Amino acid sequence: MNARQAALKLLSDVLRKRRPLEHAVGLDPRDAGFAFALASETLRRFGQLDALLRAFTSKLPPPHKAGPAIEIMLMGACELLFLGTAPHAAVDGANRLAQADNKAVHFKPLINAVLRRISREGAEAIAAQDAARLNTPDWLWTRWCAAYGEPRARDIALAHLHQAPLDLVWKTPPAEPLFGNVQRMEPQRVEALPGFADGKFWVQDAAATLPAHLLADVRGKRVLDLCAAPGGKTAQLAARGAFVTAVERDGTRMARLKENLARLKLDATLVEADLRDADVEPAPLVLLDAPCTATGTIRRHPELPWIKSASDVMLVAGMSAELLDRAAELTAPGGLLVFAVCSLEPEEGPEQVAQFLEARPEFSREPLAASDVFDRAEFVDANGDLRTLPCHLKEQGGMDGFYAARLRRHERPSP
Repeated sequence: MNARQAALKLLSDVLRKRRPLEHAVGLDPRDAGFAFALASETLRRFGQLDALLRAFTSKLPPPHKAGPAIEIMLMGACELLFLGTAPHAAVDGANRLAQADNKAVHFKPLINAVLRRISREGAEAIAAQDAARLNTPDWLWTRWCAAYGEPRARDIALAHLHQAPLDLVWKTPPAEPLFGNVQRMEPQRVEALPGFADGKFWVQDAAATLPAHLLADVRGKRVLDLCAAPGGKTAQLAARGAFVTAVERDGTRMARLKENLARLKLDATLVEADLRDADVEPAPLVLLDAPCTATGTIRRHPELPWIKSASDVMLVAGMSAELLDRAAELTAPGGLLVFAVCSLEPEEGPEQVAQFLEARPEFSREPLAASDVFDRAEFVDANGDLRTLPCHLKEQGGMDGFYAARLRRHERPSP
């Protein structure tokens, strides 16, 4: 019950307060793991579960009167249909949650009846649903159809129905890499894996490792890693022999970056400051992983479609443009600037770069070849930029959606 109560709080915080999904705290690891799995899978399948409840009830109870009754039914349905919980345990767990809430308790008969019906008829109803469409809110579906076409939008949405695998980046090449130094395995407790305490690897999605590779050979060269936390790219660059200056404005995230580097026994110069005001010298190599809506990471953050909106895209794109301008100033003449975002939205990626190049004639795009991304030609778009999608590497478990462009600053301004 402690785990289910924690899951209920996590789910309610997302759906009612639009807060990011966080791991449960104050529970033993097993209960915390179940709580997070239940909340995250309910969000991953939220569209389907919501449609099912509406089909199986004449009218959902009003939240201001029913408290968390709807969330309780959503979680119970998720347990029954997607987590494989025994029907009696799932229904009993939901009833106990309702009993413990002074508003939901009045809707306990409804909760019990709906979940018992779902235990009998739910699997057939779910099988008939359009999972990709239902689990993608309108604001994202229309955008992705416009940007990628409906078939590819559907592939992206289907990829989001699966939990992301665990990607580890090793300081030395693993025996069977996915590509580069990336090893892929099933999700599990990272701290318990051999080599973690010894600093032999760090966690980083395979797609997130690619932008740093676009800087090519960094050994012995100065590199600025801007908006650096949580530090995967800093670690990549330092492990490859670069002299890295990592800039990050968030003190908590910077502390985590410092801890990670200490565990990995890697060195970098750390600057805690807003990039727009940071006092750092220009460098020949600059990597900006800009803030974004992170819609390329929905497999890892299934709450994102339900707590963000199209207005967030425009808001973040404006901030990103400021940071890209500052990154340009910090790129030495003749140097290379890699701009990256973990977003699927055109305004945050290719449109951002197009506007930048129009305003900055001293920069030009340096197109990628397949050899720049481990001969994965599908990762290179028509402009020669990096574009990975969650449906790439489908047979191996997918990957995050990432965009990156390689921009060369000329020695002298173009005529």
